[in-house]
Amino acid sequence: MKTPAKQLDAFLAKYEPAIAKEAKLVLARLRKLTPGAIEMVYDNYNALVIGFTPNDRPSDAVLSIAVMPKWVSVCFLQGAGLPDPEKRLKGSGNVARHIRLDSVKDLDDPVVLDLIDNALASAKVRFNKKQKRKLVIKSISAKKRPRRVSKKSASR
Repeated sequence: MKTPAKQLDAFLAKYEPAIAKEAKLVLARLRKLTPGAIEMVYDNYNALVIGFTPNDRPSDAVLSIAVMPKWVSVCFLQGAGLPDPEKRLKGSGNVARHIRLDSVKDLDDPVVLDLIDNALASAKVRFNKKQKRKLVIKSISAKKRPRRVSKKSASR
């Protein structure tokens, strides 16, 4: 049986190399910002999602990465109430917001870093920095949308 890390690598390998590389860079950056996180992986119908939670409860997740065929987003899972004077957060639901990244360099933007810091500081449950990081594969959907952009849809 594959380790969770090898399974995650296999999920990412289904994407275009540039998107997979970007996702890995974003993942590495968020790992540095969330010491002690439990990473929950969902290989869903629409996207590959990696959530960062302080415990084993998915409902306490604070941030996640959504890997789509053409981009990577950072999701603020408790983000509806975050102060966002620059209007960077997208979405209109009652709970979550997201930022579509053009590149991992977007995570160097002070506005984005402030949003991440505020999300972590205002989380319902805080991360325990002394807790050992853990990677857990939570679900793998049997049916999925294509992970690579078809030539037909890329030319539209």
